[in-house]
Amino acid sequence: MLGRINKQMEKIMPIITPVSVVLGVMLSAYLIDFTSLIPWIFAFMTFAGSLGSNFRALKNTLQHPLPLFLVLMILHILMPAWAWGIGHIVFEGDAYTITGIVLAMAIPTGISSLLWVTIYRGNIALTLSIILLDTFLSPFIVPLTLSLLVSGRVEMDVYSIMSGLFGMVVLPSILGMLLNQWTKGKAKEKLSPALAPFSKLGLSIVVMINAAAVAPFLSDVDLKLVQIAITVFLIAFTGYLFSFFIGKLFKGERDTVVSLTFTGGMRNISAGAVLAVSYFPAPVAVPVVIGMLFQQVLASTFGYLVDRHFSRQVFEKEQTM
Repeated sequence: MLGRINKQMEKIMPIITPVSVVLGVMLSAYLIDFTSLIPWIFAFMTFAGSLGSNFRALKNTLQHPLPLFLVLMILHILMPAWAWGIGHIVFEGDAYTITGIVLAMAIPTGISSLLWVTIYRGNIALTLSIILLDTFLSPFIVPLTLSLLVSGRVEMDVYSIMSGLFGMVVLPSILGMLLNQWTKGKAKEKLSPALAPFSKLGLSIVVMINAAAVAPFLSDVDLKLVQIAITVFLIAFTGYLFSFFIGKLFKGERDTVVSLTFTGGMRNISAGAVLAVSYFPAPVAVPVVIGMLFQQVLASTFGYLVDRHFSRQVFEKEQTM
């Protein structure tokens, strides 16, 4: 039954987060007092998502490191710098909004990218390794990126940010991996399917509570909010686009390009929202929460486009034979 529920939830993933944002704003008066639960729910989600990881896949990927190197460059150099530049052009002098846009692009790749990579027949071992390594590096890379690009303009507690990432992301990931390793894959087979629908439910709850925390900034739709939404959408769109073209530029196989597209384009956006709500002034969280509206929809769109691209390539190759 849980497996059937999970499959149904996977089909509606593109609308779960936008609906959760809307519900969070509408029910903000009731949800705002539950913000202290967010790190715990998120840690559970990370643990559940890490049950499919193991150290063997990471070792194999490190032996052929080019795709891993490329996606880390996209995630933590290209996209944060691109977001910083666009932010300064569109919102010059607005330190909070610029910080939020940079934070949305500086956070690690999304665990849910594995779902889309699986659907579109990407390299699952590579994807797991990227998620794992980026997760382990995030407590160091995210504060460093923010310090380099926005430090001095917005007050940051770097130690708290690092501690939060360790508690929400790194430690649960290690626990999930170790459990899978110790049980020789049985945790993935037995426990992961049972926890998967609860993990998706947890994502919806986290998004709602985060949206409730910034509801005053989202409830009144004005020109600035529309500008933020359009800017965040375009930056997120280019993240997928850059990742796809870089994968093609380095002549990656289909499965590698698919993995690069999703891991380079997606972000652990709910983790970013938790960080923004917990450690920054509320306006910083607005671009991050708005990013939740687009992430799964963009993933679905690019999955369709990438699949069509490779299907057309196969068709053209068959025609010339």
